[in-house]
This record gives sequence, structure tokens and C-alpha cells, in this order.
Amino acid sequence: MTRGRYANIIIDISHEKVDRTFQYKIPEELLGKLEEGTCVQVPFGKGDHLRQGYVVEVTDRREFPEEKLKTVAGIAPGSLPVEADAIKLAAWMKKTYGSTMIAALKTVLPVKQALKPREKKKIVRLLDPEETRSVWAEALRKNQRARAKVLKELITEEILPYELVRAKLNISASVLKSLESQEVIRIERESYYRNPVKIEADREQGRELSKEQDRIRRQVLTDFDQGKRKTYLLHGITGSGKTEVYLSLIEGMIKRKKQCIVLIPEIALTYQTLLRFYKRFGDRVSVMNSTLSAGEKFDQCERAKKGELDVIIGPRSALFVPFPNLGMIVIDEEHEASYKSETMPRYHARETARYLAGLKNAALVLGSATPSLEAYYLARKGSYELFTLNYRPTGGNLASVCVVDLRKELREGNRSIFSRRLQELLKERIAGKEQAMLFLNRRGYAGFVSCRSCGYVVKCPHCDVSLSQHMGGRMVCHYCGYETGQPTKCPECGSPYILGFKAGTEQIEQQLGRQFPGIRVLRMDADTTRKKDSYEKILASFSAGEADVLVGTQMIVKGHDFPNVTLVGVLAADLSLNDSDYRSGERTFQLLTQAAGRAGRGSRPGEVVIQTYRPEHYSIVRSASQDYKAFYEEEILYRELGGYPPVIHMMAILIASPCEERGQALAGRIAELIRKNISGPGCAGNPAKSPGFERAALIGPTKASIGKINDIYRFIIYCKSAEYERLTEIKDKVEAYMESVDTREENVQFDFDPMNHF
Repeated sequence: MTRGRYANIIIDISHEKVDRTFQYKIPEELLGKLEEGTCVQVPFGKGDHLRQGYVVEVTDRREFPEEKLKTVAGIAPGSLPVEADAIKLAAWMKKTYGSTMIAALKTVLPVKQALKPREKKKIVRLLDPEETRSVWAEALRKNQRARAKVLKELITEEILPYELVRAKLNISASVLKSLESQEVIRIERESYYRNPVKIEADREQGRELSKEQDRIRRQVLTDFDQGKRKTYLLHGITGSGKTEVYLSLIEGMIKRKKQCIVLIPEIALTYQTLLRFYKRFGDRVSVMNSTLSAGEKFDQCERAKKGELDVIIGPRSALFVPFPNLGMIVIDEEHEASYKSETMPRYHARETARYLAGLKNAALVLGSATPSLEAYYLARKGSYELFTLNYRPTGGNLASVCVVDLRKELREGNRSIFSRRLQELLKERIAGKEQAMLFLNRRGYAGFVSCRSCGYVVKCPHCDVSLSQHMGGRMVCHYCGYETGQPTKCPECGSPYILGFKAGTEQIEQQLGRQFPGIRVLRMDADTTRKKDSYEKILASFSAGEADVLVGTQMIVKGHDFPNVTLVGVLAADLSLNDSDYRSGERTFQLLTQAAGRAGRGSRPGEVVIQTYRPEHYSIVRSASQDYKAFYEEEILYRELGGYPPVIHMMAILIASPCEERGQALAGRIAELIRKNISGPGCAGNPAKSPGFERAALIGPTKASIGKINDIYRFIIYCKSAEYERLTEIKDKVEAYMESVDTREENVQFDFDPMNHF
């Protein structure tokens, strides 16, 4: 423990005004017992109410007169200390993403409270059988029935399970305690960990690596042995064996006595990923995700700290499991938007993992068949080392892709959700006892409006994004604030069939039942996966061949491997294509390519049907050929022209207020503050075109995409700059301004390089 007379403490209050350290005296009895990360109770405010806080520094340097300093009340009971690295990580998140320090600390702490371990109890006989028989006979004479029941069992059994005795024989704890005090029995207690992994599987040896795979393995491990800590981007086509590369790298790390974190984008992927890792590494693999109980989370962290785990698997929160000897972080499907937090702090797991890897002296491996533009851009610039896997080790080919023009289907009289080609292939698969997956980009309603006759989408005249459908027939641009009424006829072809798309997974399931009587359908979406273990049950059922078709949203196309799936249908590619978001083309390409990759992963060839109103769009054309490089070259050009990430950085500032006028006024003042602090007007919202790349551009303020939630009015400001640090400087100035004014009811949030609009 660090000696010192004063402690600088961050108070557990999520409010900007108290987002700083407060200095306290350390009482005599706690001298030498506090250190960075200790959770303490301190008197706070005028009433000296006890609050919880975290020590961020122990020092002999007094910042205020002795008489003005309050004294630490004590260490918070049952609390867990925070590691120094966790405090550093939280401080970095606060600075990088805009957040209160306490919110950042809570984010990096998977568990905050110590919990009692689970215990197994057993009853051990202390007497020999004959002595026990004698005591039993005496109990019978005295009509001590409960006592006699236990003793009768103990004549033949030396050890009995405690809970079984209590439940089956109906014996009270007091009876057992009495027998123990008389030294007839001993009650032994054995602590055990709550284990969320309920898998029984035989261990498997690693598969033989291809030349491509082995080259990557050797390079990464050689770099590690030479003290080189890099970020690697593994770009491999679907089915190219990226997971096998991860397994071989982790095996190498374990041999070097290192621990590893494996991030996956969805809880839905946990079971299949866990099974593969468990077969390789046994019970030194565990999980961390939001479905675990508090006790399970606590126990996995304790196992990690004690070195009893080698690998932890889970979504982005698994990043914060406290491994003392971390050697590698793997982020699978790194392109997924779920790696970006949508609550404060709005951190991205990829960048946070990179910082954490630096703190822990670990390597970082990113993998995807469709890398994010951010990752591929940095790889092309040399910030990441790029590896490619271009072949499937099994020798199978990529699925053949058929793009169906839904405009033509409508003209020829087909008003079904399913194109004629998809209907034919579904009949074939059902007859051939093969399986199919049908994918809808979203669970239900999508906000864009399009023409069913010609495919025209209502777009903003000032931004290259679709207008979003709002109540009352309004069409709104979520970037510049442009508004117009919803057309009743298509401006392009005059058709009256211009409306929002309203098909969901449930309707698809119903139509399959009507069109294919006797078909066995499983549905996987937000509604069917609410319960614990529901993901695993649905996937296990489909894997076992208990359904012909799996219908679902994005979660069914991410990393799953079903050898019997030979058909994938994408029912409405335009749902993601027409999001009012500059990333819509990228997301569409990723989703379609990932969906196509689910078909034909076994020995039989696969087919993919992509249904769309815009078959000519470059993201659909490139996904049909699964040509990532061609897509990247075209997409990055649009980002350069429009001034969007990754070419430049963007910061969104959300202003929320219960009063519309006050919220609007505050948004205006913040915008004016920013305007005064940026050097020049920029170039049409694109600072990348400004001389020297040093300028920042300001857009807004305007109403947020959802202007009012729960009677809270929302306004949005966007800032763009080629330099990330320029945006953090602006963020710091806005935070300083917020501290200087009375904004008790207003709230300001920041989001850097946002994945979704507010």
C-alpha cells in the first residue's frame, strides 16, 4: 500500500459539475492502507452525507488548508479495489470520448462488489459403523426420529451430501449442528466457482494450418517474441479459417504463459465460438456478457485474476476482464457497429482495445471478411499490419449469387415478399432436406420511403442520404435539418406505389407457413431472444436439423457456421442501403457479403438470392461478387468527397433539455463558441479540403433525428476535423463552458466518429 496523508478521490456522482477529484485527509487507522483504486466512503456536500468514491491518488501534497479538508470515513464494505491500469484506461476514455470520470470508471469495472463464494457442504461420519449403529439405536429409544434418519444412512455411507440430507430426509440444520457438536459428524465446506459455461465436449487437436494461415501465425508470434507489439488486421474471405488462426495464436500465447481476450460482436455468437474454443482449451475458457448473474461475473473475474483462466470470450464488455498477464486481444468481425457503445462514454472497442494493449504490453488482432473502412484505411496507411486469406482451406468455393430486381417482379405481377427465384430454390432445398436462412436487415419498420415501381428513394437535396419518414407525413434529413412533405406520387415515374417498407421477421415467418405447408421455421430476432440461453437454444435446434429455415435479423449472418445451409435469401437489401447515414453503403456491403458467406460452407455448393430495388448500386454489385477491394476504392472516394470518416474525424454533440427554448438557446451558444474557436469556415463542411488540413467545420445546430424523447427535447451539432485532437480540444472547451453556466436541467453528450445518428 502507498503511504501518504491525503487522498484525491473521484466521487460516485454522475454529474459534470462534480467530475473532478476532491482531496480528503486519511485517518490514522487507514494510513498505509489506501492505494489507487480503493473504494472508500467519504462525507460529501453540506450535509456530509456519506458517498462512495474511488481513490485516484495518495499523496503528501496538500492542496487546501488542513482545516478545510474532510476525513475519509472508511473503506467501503464489500467493495473491490480498482486496478491502476483500469484507472488509466478510464481517464483515457474520459479524455478521448467525452464522459464523466465516474461513468468511465463504472464502464471499465466488470464487477464492483465482492460476493460470497458458493459452497458445497457434505456430512462426514466421524465414528466407525458399529459406534454409529449404537448411537442410532439410542436415538430410536429416545424417539429422536430426525436424528435416527441421518444416523441410519451414515451406518453404510461415510459421506452424505448436505443439501440432499436436508431436502430428501427433511432434516433441520439444528439437528445436524447438534450431531456435529457431539462429534458424531463433521460438516465440511468447499467453495466453488459459479460457472456459466455448461458445455461437455471432447478435446480436439488443432487443425493443420494452410500455408497462408501458418505464415500469419509465425509472423505474429515472432513479432511478440522480439518485443514488437503491433495491431494486425486479418482480412479473410468468409470461410477462410480466421477462427483457426485465432486459435493457433492463442495456443502460442498460452505456451508463453499469457492470457487472451476474444471479443465477438453479439451474444448470439457466444455458444458456437465458445464450443470451438472449449474443445481446444478445455475449462480454462470462460465467458463474460450481460446475461451472466452478478455472482457469475464476480467469479469469472476472480478466476481471471488468479490465473485460472487462459481465455475469456464475450462482446465488448469482456474487454475489461482483469487479466494480470494479458498477451493478446482478438476482435472478431471487427467491422460490427455493436463494438461502439451507445451510452456514455461512447467508446469503440477497437480503439479502446488498442490503448489497453499498449497498457498491458499485448498484441491486438482484428479480423473480418469485410473490414471497417477505418481499419482498412489505417492498414493501407501502415498503422496496422495487413494480412489476407484468399482461399478456403476446405477447398470449397464462394456461393453463387443471384441479384433479383424487385421492380421487375412487381411489373410482372409478383407481390409476394419472396421473388419467384427464391420460391423455386426454397422448394428445392426443402425437398432435398437441406437448410436455408432468410435474412431481413431489420426487425421491422424502416424509416425511408421508396417507389415500388422504379426504386426511387426520397433523398435530401443537400446531403447524399435518404430522408427519414416522421409522423405527420414529414420527411426530415438527420444531417442538415432539411424538411419536406411526403410525396403521394413518385417524382421519378409518377407511380402511386411510393411508401415506407413495412415487412418484419414475424410476417415472413407467417408467409412461409402459408406458402410452404409443413415447413419447419425458426425465428431469431430481438423478440425471440429475450430470455437467457435463448440464442443458444435456437442455434442448437437449427444446427441439429430441427428446422428447414432460419428467419432472422442481422444476428443470424454474423459468424455462424452451418454446413447444411445451402441457400441464403436477403429479402430487402434496400433496408440498410437507404438508411439516412453516410455509412449505409458500407453497412449494406458488409451485411450482404456476410450473409452470402453463410451458404455453402459444407461440402455442397451454396446459392444466395439478393432481392433489391436497386440492383445497380455499387455496394450490391460488389457484394454479389464479394470483391471487398473494389468496394473499398469506390466507397473511400465518396468519403473523401463528402468529408466523412475515416478520411476526417467527426464529433457529434447532443444537447438535451426538458424545455425546447432553453435547449435550442444552449445549442446556439455552444455552436457560437465552437465557431469562434475554429480557424476559418472550412470548405463546404469538408475540412479535408482546407489548406493544411488544420481547420474544423461546423454543421448545425439542428433537431436530432428523434427531436423529443420522454418530453426531453434534443438538438445536434456536428464538428469535422482532419485531426482527432482538434475535436477533443473543442470538446474540452464545451465542457469548460458547461461548468461555468447554470445548466442543471440541460445535458450535453459527445460522440466521436459516430456509428449511428442521435
